[in-house]
Amino acid sequence: MIHPTCDVTLLKKHRDLKHGYHSLTFGPYPRASECRPGSFIHLRVPGGAVYFRRAMSVAAVNAKAKELEIIFKVLGRGTSILAGSRRGDKFDILGPLGTVFTFPRKNETAILVAGGVGFPPLMFLSNRLTKSGHDPKRIEFFYGGRTAGEIVERARIKKPGLRFNPVTDDGTFGQKGLVTGPVERFIAAHRERNLRIYACGPDPMLKAVNELALRLGVPGQLSLEAPMPCGIGVCLGCVVPLTSGDYARVCCEGPVFNVGEVSL
Repeated sequence: MIHPTCDVTLLKKHRDLKHGYHSLTFGPYPRASECRPGSFIHLRVPGGAVYFRRAMSVAAVNAKAKELEIIFKVLGRGTSILAGSRRGDKFDILGPLGTVFTFPRKNETAILVAGGVGFPPLMFLSNRLTKSGHDPKRIEFFYGGRTAGEIVERARIKKPGLRFNPVTDDGTFGQKGLVTGPVERFIAAHRERNLRIYACGPDPMLKAVNELALRLGVPGQLSLEAPMPCGIGVCLGCVVPLTSGDYARVCCEGPVFNVGEVSL
């Protein structure tokens, strides 16, 4: 069991990915090597204008350099402040937090379904899979966005040699429509394979992926997004209902849940 700690670290690199997306790389961060695909950190926003920390999925880790990267989209006051941060700024990081993805077996095809800003933990997962020896041709990365500009870090996602499947609502890049359409068609065309699905994105997309996976009998995991005021299970601000009739805290029992486990 990993016990999180608070550590003050520096911002080493800030990249503006355009269309509201930003990448922040911190280091040296002493817990970097303990982060796994699915992990998140709880970041204190500098300046004191925002009281609660912000939960951020880990997008990448350089264990040797003790660096950790997050990628986010500007959606409110907290992320607007983060977007204005500069190299050398100090950040207080609580982590690593949350449950993590279970790797597929080597004979399974991993279907990764990312919606919007849900792509960072899946990018982290795909990189770790290929580095651990998983055949990149058995990784199908479906990435959905509203328009071409919202499909960021394309070359980086494709670099390991996986199969990249972009989908946009308006058809300006990749297939046109909702990302779940191509995913369903892929599963229907490859039922003879051993398939395992992973997804992260907005709630409507996760609900659709969950229903699709249950209907077609594909096991997998979903990484949920939720407001996490405390990040350690005390405030109960991120509670979700389970299909068992019980409840779970996304920050502690999640954010990664099995397909069919959460009532979406």
